[in-house]
Amino acid sequence: MFSQQNIRDISSEAKRAGIEPAALLAVAQVESGGVCFYKVDGRDEPPIRFEGHYFDQRLSGNQLLNARDKGLANPVAGAVRNPVSQAARWQLLGAAVAINREAAYESVSWGIGQVMGAHWKWLGYDSVDALVDEARGSLKGQLRLMIRFIGKSGLIPVLARHDWKAFARAYNGPNFTQNRYDTKLSLAWRRYAAVESLDRAASGRQSGFV
Repeated sequence: MFSQQNIRDISSEAKRAGIEPAALLAVAQVESGGVCFYKVDGRDEPPIRFEGHYFDQRLSGNQLLNARDKGLANPVAGAVRNPVSQAARWQLLGAAVAINREAAYESVSWGIGQVMGAHWKWLGYDSVDALVDEARGSLKGQLRLMIRFIGKSGLIPVLARHDWKAFARAYNGPNFTQNRYDTKLSLAWRRYAAVESLDRAASGRQSGFV
């Protein structure tokens, strides 16, 4: 789970957006494993995942041949494997950036919400670099990106209903059942909702209301 400070920050942004904190925490938990930043060459960097089929679609000519030769691009989704460690993933991204920076950034899912860089224009950013800067700048930046995607996708009411299957299908794709994404969301929500309930009860006792 996230640290207590992370939970407070995520809950605060959720309330500001009109989203139940436990619901947003659940999505962020499943997407990120409860880690907001990793140390990469001494820097704090957000979690990323590189999608080689996105990179393949965005290249042509010698750039495409070069990327395929280096194992960075493939027309088949999932054919370019992501390393386990985030540090190695950032190295992979660096190799892609050396071929085509914009295409590389668009081919990455960014931050605790794992939002694809390719969505930058749809989400109202001026450029993919602006989206990336948001994700790399702070946890709140990652949350703004994540919430912008959820809102733009019309998923805030779905979260409010706790319709995990519908949310999973829209957010994770039609194959969400293969990794039990909806079940993971439900379990994470129950854990965070229980913590919220205990916190409210403790606060009430301290105030003399319980």
